[in-house]
Amino acid sequence: MIDMIRLSRLCIPILALVAACSDPASRTSAGPATGAGLEAANLVEPNKAPPANFSTMKMSFAPVVKSAAPAVVSVFSQRTVRQIDPFFEFFGGGMPRDRVEGSLGSGAVVRADGVIVTNNHVIAGFDEVMVQLADKRQFPAKVLLADERSDLAVLKIDAKGEKLPVLPIAAREPLEVGDLVLAIGNPFGVGQTVTNGIISGLARTEVGSGVSQYIQTDAAVNPGNSGGPLVDMAGNIIGINTFIVSRSGSNSGVSFAIPAALVQRVVESAVGGAKSVQRPWLGVKTKPVDSDIAASLGLARPEGAVVTAVYPGSPAAAAGIESGDLILSSDGAPVTDDASLAYSAQTHRIGDTLTLQVRHGGAVRPARLKLETAPANPPRDQRTLTGRQPLQGATVVNLSPAVADEYGLDPFLRGVILVKVNGGLAARVGFQPGDIVRKVNGRAVTSVAELVDALANPNIATLTLERQGQEINVRF
Repeated sequence: MIDMIRLSRLCIPILALVAACSDPASRTSAGPATGAGLEAANLVEPNKAPPANFSTMKMSFAPVVKSAAPAVVSVFSQRTVRQIDPFFEFFGGGMPRDRVEGSLGSGAVVRADGVIVTNNHVIAGFDEVMVQLADKRQFPAKVLLADERSDLAVLKIDAKGEKLPVLPIAAREPLEVGDLVLAIGNPFGVGQTVTNGIISGLARTEVGSGVSQYIQTDAAVNPGNSGGPLVDMAGNIIGINTFIVSRSGSNSGVSFAIPAALVQRVVESAVGGAKSVQRPWLGVKTKPVDSDIAASLGLARPEGAVVTAVYPGSPAAAAGIESGDLILSSDGAPVTDDASLAYSAQTHRIGDTLTLQVRHGGAVRPARLKLETAPANPPRDQRTLTGRQPLQGATVVNLSPAVADEYGLDPFLRGVILVKVNGGLAARVGFQPGDIVRKVNGRAVTSVAELVDALANPNIATLTLERQGQEINVRF
């Protein structure tokens, strides 16, 4: 008999995934596989001046659209699923039939040789990916890199030597709330569509499931816009639209885009031949400063993020950061929580130096962190468990900072984590990827070897798990 504690989660408005696309038709630079090349040497500085009078308010966005739209594409993904009609399956019969499932999104050409950026959720799990250019030509696309955590994917089409129009990535452009923006994409499959709005908010870290500081805009984006660009008034990519917050599933004026700095980092990784994004690891954990913490620290107002833990031997430890320090900024950008600090690091390459402003005691000093990958210590020791025991069919590994980073977990966690559940008794019992095994029959488990040894006991009565921060006791 199984007694599992039910987890409750807070209800939030439905997140409907969407995107918008825009491409500069008049720019056809091939662009090297460097950050500067992706940003384009001829990046145009947008004019942020407000309208001077009523006559200027009647000016058109058409010049920006003519420049950007030719580099916006539609992305079609499909897969074939074999299934049996549920009616006949209920009676144990029926012939399997193939059914084609599809996905529609948008994208932007960022290199003239056919490199395209879109959302990962547009192509994830699909067998075939096709790209349709603005001139209606279609090409099969190869996935160079798919990164679930950032929800970005980089595709490549063979343009037969033709130089395609591209959109420059404005990774270093200073954005402000109120800036005018355009979203270009293929909502609902109706064809290329342009909508306009303003930047409604910046550095949103408490929305979405990815690691980013999202740009919020009121430009209308809907299903089918996913993966398309958000562009400034010079036709440069400032973000890739990825989702909206809506109760109906359609546009409600609250949409979010992945910032260009992170987009550029992922594209650089892809064109450089990497199959995954190497994320810098700082080895520090922080928490936001609220009014009570600000008062205890003698601050006039809440600002920064307080260090709660520093991993021994990490870049943060080497830079002299200690528990209790207050991190105020990272490369000049304000730091408010773990997410904002992690985002700042992710826009850098391994080996770069990240400069933090840290308040230690009453003094503020710079701390320079040499960025490196998370250590794989202890070793993974990955095993798929077999035999007559509760975790039969589960694949487990030792938790380390590297494994935690791979699965988007707290790098300070230790123990054994389930990374796959491949059927068997583990699936029937209800174990899930991400579960951390803490105890077997009350005995603490800290490694895969200890878990295998504990599961050799034929009289297993209780397994203690940690799931999303809560403890679950599974009794047999």
